[in-house]
Amino acid sequence: MLFIFGILVVVGAVAGGYLLEGGSFRVLLQPSELIIICGAALGSFLIGSTKTVLRLFFSNLKQLVSMKSYGHGEYRELLSLLNQLLNKIRREGLASIERDIESPEQSAIFDGHKKIASDFAAVEFICDTFRVFLVTGDAQEIDNIMNMDIQSRGQVDNIPSHNISKLAESLPGLGIVAAVLGVVLTMGKLAQPPEILGQSIGAALVGTFLGVLLCYGFVGPMATNLENKALEREMFYNVIRAVIMSTASGATPMIALEYGRRSVPAPYRPSFQELDSMRRGR
Repeated sequence: MLFIFGILVVVGAVAGGYLLEGGSFRVLLQPSELIIICGAALGSFLIGSTKTVLRLFFSNLKQLVSMKSYGHGEYRELLSLLNQLLNKIRREGLASIERDIESPEQSAIFDGHKKIASDFAAVEFICDTFRVFLVTGDAQEIDNIMNMDIQSRGQVDNIPSHNISKLAESLPGLGIVAAVLGVVLTMGKLAQPPEILGQSIGAALVGTFLGVLLCYGFVGPMATNLENKALEREMFYNVIRAVIMSTASGATPMIALEYGRRSVPAPYRPSFQELDSMRRGR
């Protein structure tokens, strides 16, 4: 997993460089500094959070270690699913997909596309939009609804990354708090020998080190990870939007799918030949 591998790289690089310089891990083992920083960070996070934020935060934690992403296979399967829905509409009329969108778990079309069927949010987006399509054929209304839905989902998806980013920004400051407290304790040891004072000052500076390392090495990248996943989901929904919007505007299934294909991020975009073969069932 990239997340775990990244953590190992950060720890390995910092620890390896420290050891090469002849450092001792005993100096870095300062549980009190870690308690101050992590405890204060947790408290500040709770102060700035609501029940909704906490629920979203914990529900998104598993995404950090998940390798699930939208790649070439997912986009190709999405276009294949939409192709079958559009062809059914062309052959049998718009009302023919009503059973598919009302009960996607019982639909042969959705059942044949396991990657998409397992993405409940994407299935909901597709089905809800086609439900609106059944009620009104106004392309502008459908596009406005999809755009509003994508924005709303994006705002919710970005809440955890925003709050984790704020938490990361606070960590260097909390590290300084721990360091200052260590200096305060050191001031009470001025009568001690230089070697004891040196150890005490070193222990105090570990607080600053931990705050900066946690911020830029772990917590900050966690926020970036969640932000990137939210962006990937938004791009995925925009492909769905492009296909349905062009269909509502009167485009044929072939042209609607081409709109969708061109909306796929370039690294994952199926070729025109792939799309043509898929449409022909080859």
